[in-house]
Amino acid sequence: MNYCLIVDDSRTIRKVSRDILESLSFEVNEAENGAVGLAECRIRMPDVILLDWNMPVMDGYNFLTELRKTPGGEKPKVVFCTTENDMDHITRALGAGADEYIMKPFDKDILAAKFRELGLLSETFPA
Repeated sequence: MNYCLIVDDSRTIRKVSRDILESLSFEVNEAENGAVGLAECRIRMPDVILLDWNMPVMDGYNFLTELRKTPGGEKPKVVFCTTENDMDHITRALGAGADEYIMKPFDKDILAAKFRELGLLSETFPA
């Protein structure tokens, strides 16, 4: 079973994301900011991370930069999930090591499609 860490300061987004991911047979953990997310990654590195950009304590960009320096931190697929849609943010996220970028709000179909593109779901997995 794939393991996903949701790093987002919104409790609502974490709950909605968890419900979607669990329906796709993912094991899920949550972190309310990048610092907590990094601590969780040091305990157990996830297969995929859903990452918000704007968070208190440590934002998504700094989290990703630190994650990629962490032993094993090159392995997780990272999907930025944010309201930031300008090209500068997208370019910075991809340059820092993000694998994909999706806009909030997203739904199960959008998330499943991105996870299929990343090889985290089979083409035949019901969405």
